[in-house]
Amino acid sequence: MSTINPMGKEIISVTTELCGKPLKLEVNRVGFRTSASVLVTYGETVVLGTAMVGKKPMSGMDYFPLSIDYEEKFYAAGKISGSRFIKREGRPSDEAILIGRLIDRPIRPLFPKGYRQEVQTVASVLSMDPSFRPDAIAMIAVSTALMLAGAPFDGPVAGLRVAKVDGEFKAFATSEERAESDLDLVVAGIKSGITMVEAGANEVDEGVIADALAWAHEALQPAIALQTELVEKVGVTPLAYELVLPNEEIQKIVDEWMEDKIGEDLRRPYPERNELVSSLRDQLHDAMVEKFGAEDYAILRSEYDEAFTMALHKDVRRGIVESGTRPDGRKLDEIRQLSSEVGILPRAHGSSLFTRGLTQGMNIVTLAPLSYAQMVDTMEIDGGERRYMHHYNAPGYTVGEVKRLGSPGRREIGHGYLAERAVMPVLPSEEEFPYAIRSVTEIMSQNGSTSMAATCSSVLALMDAGVPLKAPVSGIAMGLMMDGDTAYVMSDIADAEDFAGDMDFKVTGTEKGITAIQMDMKVHGLPVDVLREALTKSKPGRAHILAHMLTVIAAPRVSLSPHAPRIEKIKINPDKIGAVIGKGGEVINKITAETGAQIDIKEDGLITIAAADTDKIERAMNWIKSLTEEPEVGRVYEGKVVSIKDFGAFINIMPGIDGMVHISQLSNERVEKVEDVLHEGQIVKVKLTGIDERGRLSLSLKEIE
Repeated sequence: MSTINPMGKEIISVTTELCGKPLKLEVNRVGFRTSASVLVTYGETVVLGTAMVGKKPMSGMDYFPLSIDYEEKFYAAGKISGSRFIKREGRPSDEAILIGRLIDRPIRPLFPKGYRQEVQTVASVLSMDPSFRPDAIAMIAVSTALMLAGAPFDGPVAGLRVAKVDGEFKAFATSEERAESDLDLVVAGIKSGITMVEAGANEVDEGVIADALAWAHEALQPAIALQTELVEKVGVTPLAYELVLPNEEIQKIVDEWMEDKIGEDLRRPYPERNELVSSLRDQLHDAMVEKFGAEDYAILRSEYDEAFTMALHKDVRRGIVESGTRPDGRKLDEIRQLSSEVGILPRAHGSSLFTRGLTQGMNIVTLAPLSYAQMVDTMEIDGGERRYMHHYNAPGYTVGEVKRLGSPGRREIGHGYLAERAVMPVLPSEEEFPYAIRSVTEIMSQNGSTSMAATCSSVLALMDAGVPLKAPVSGIAMGLMMDGDTAYVMSDIADAEDFAGDMDFKVTGTEKGITAIQMDMKVHGLPVDVLREALTKSKPGRAHILAHMLTVIAAPRVSLSPHAPRIEKIKINPDKIGAVIGKGGEVINKITAETGAQIDIKEDGLITIAAADTDKIERAMNWIKSLTEEPEVGRVYEGKVVSIKDFGAFINIMPGIDGMVHISQLSNERVEKVEDVLHEGQIVKVKLTGIDERGRLSLSLKEIE
């Protein structure tokens, strides 16, 4: 293979061992016109990471225009999309969007504040080793591409997905191992610390999570070192850039103007504080218009507005560090006022309203037959189903803004997924509760941690709907501010603390342990000890919120809403499924037409029967039983005589199943001829006395006389 590409550049590669397999980074083979591109190979997984960096700051931007996308390619898994009508990749799946967010979260904070040049990165999975998920390799690909592009990115970053297998932590676990594991943890970090954490867990202790973080940070170091080696080998030239920073003179003017108006005067409960801040912002603009004139100030207004926000953030940090007082006057471990209701919507199968401070989430639960489960068809998943679906909506009015309604964005999908993941470990099995469940959180008002409001409100609505959860789940958003080496951990953070803080993390769990985590750092990495402390301090807050929830509804309702469909289940031998379906669906169509029940059949033999009333269900159930029941020795059956022989009679006791009554088993008295006791077409009760090795049934009349 040539070591020189068609552009005359040397193809450069570096390799190291990562968790027992070679990890290879290769440049100059593809992507000649990108700012940078890299092929990352691990096992049979190959991911192309590309980066494009704009040459100038985007004019008028008040945020960093970074986009990070993750592309699933069905061909990477040797698949063609299972959709009947769409065969090419189009809109990314929710799973791809979530992985894009997963990569974005540890990378975005590592760019300098004020960087406004447009940056686009894409991780395209070209080949997928089916033995592990490719998301961690995609994160390495994006980080490497940014390092090679020469952008002011304070990386490199690497990530690992960690499970616990046979009591030991393991990266790149198989899907079977992840399914058996109590922990599914993604950790991203730089050389000096951890920058992002996301986890789903089956009621796992906080200490186990912290140990997994330490293990993962150590295990991902070879991938970080390899990126540094490649950058040095390529000889990357840093790109020139300009930062759009607040004017120091403007910041000084605003700080002086606000000096006697902040501090204790702003330590007010919400919404009083929000109204005071809004009024203060208007006063600043009015004062500056008077000072500079309306025309001149119009040019500077946005800079003064940003300086005002910066002064507020500094005041928030000062209050927490110097006096342990938060913007609304709370102590660091104090939870905002809680208020909740259930059963608020008369036609819903389950509903709730959860309020914490100014944050409010309404949740509505709908139950349906299992056939309403969502089909999942992605690069990784073939024909899977989502039986539990949690959707999250937060229109503009929830933050007091005029905003066009549209389809859910990455934030909405991410928040919905976090709340869904929080509840998944405590859901009953399909056999226990044969329903598809859709939970929708309609955020009514936002002031911090709506994803945790979505979690709490969904649990309340599920219990109101009569879903037999294994245990109730609560969630809390924690915040952290670093002052030197001192960490200040806050429970139940609101927007002001989130914007001014160094980390926010959401923790959900039962009384027993954690079910989901999402941590995002705004500083350049945090040590494991700080994260361990934050996890430990989250537990009392979760317990406080859970105690409140249980005062509203202590346990799932014992009966379903009268508006919910009634569903019964029966488990049959999978070999009998054909008898229920019939040729071309003839039998099942006849059952549904004549009973009015809806019937769903799983490959493992689980059949669910749904209808508005129990009579229809019972008719369908009895019909299916008659088609699928196995003969049971010792049981009495009512059967029809189908033929008579000299030695006995054949009697049909179940559809397609006949047994024989020998002449000696017709009566306790001597019988000369079978016809003396039985005739064809006669309905009689018989007892099944035996089944021989060839499956032949022996029946008796005399044993039930």
